[in-house]
Amino acid sequence: MFSASRISTFLEMMSAERGASQNTLEAYERDLMRFDDFLSCRRKDIVAVEASDIKAYLADLTVEALSARTQARHLSSLKQFYLFLMEEGVRQDNPVAEIGTPRMAQALPKFLSVEDTDALLKAAQDDQTDEGLRLCALIELLYATGMRVSELVSLKISQTQRDSRILTVMGKGNKERLVPLSPQAREALDRYLLIRDNFFINLGQDKVKDAGWVFPSRGKSGYLTRHRVGQLLKELAIKSGVMPSKVSPHVLRHAFATHLLENGADLRSVQKMLGHSDISTTQIYTHVLQERLQKLVFEKHPLSSKS
Repeated sequence: MFSASRISTFLEMMSAERGASQNTLEAYERDLMRFDDFLSCRRKDIVAVEASDIKAYLADLTVEALSARTQARHLSSLKQFYLFLMEEGVRQDNPVAEIGTPRMAQALPKFLSVEDTDALLKAAQDDQTDEGLRLCALIELLYATGMRVSELVSLKISQTQRDSRILTVMGKGNKERLVPLSPQAREALDRYLLIRDNFFINLGQDKVKDAGWVFPSRGKSGYLTRHRVGQLLKELAIKSGVMPSKVSPHVLRHAFATHLLENGADLRSVQKMLGHSDISTTQIYTHVLQERLQKLVFEKHPLSSKS
């Protein structure tokens, strides 16, 4: 109970002072509660841990076959939590400080080909029902802007009205950025907005309670969940003849970036549109292109078939 109180206070600080998003807060909470469960088995208080306890926890994560990336995220959560305890005067040191981050192989992002993306868009455009118009708006916006799915589902109508050619996107840390909107995506959005109010009727909601979300839902947040968007895209993939395992909201974000770079966009512009704070994060897409070009040479060059 005491640990839960410490974790709750930490999360409140991260929200109020650091502007952490709801997704980030939920991840911190999951990681810290899991660590607390681990400590309870060792009869150790979360405030009194030592570096050896952290190392034992990472070893436990390894035994459970969690990836190096997931372990690194857990370690980052613990580091932030113990920095908070130091700032509050609860601890004099950070037991995570001397523990190195697990080494990670940099995985290249998955993305869709232009042909697969066109097939998805075509399938979405063919459905003129209310649900079809909504799905068309969702996929057009994802592919046209490279937004994170969390940014898309929490979009408000006011963010779409500043200029017909752009969207105002609220990214991580409540940082605002402007993203160009193609005429095709704007048309899909406008068609959907004309019938958006029908979803209040379908959900049995009073229009007076409209919070202004572009994609309203009966869920706790008041708008469509990321999970539901993922489900809708899988269903669309089946309809369009694209492998469902290749399709997700994040894959469309990758496709946006990769296709832009393939067609000559500069890295800085793509960085700004994706909302990356560090350009090294965006540079991963140049590795994707290099790998594809290398594969093309190996497979298509006349000399590649000669021993």
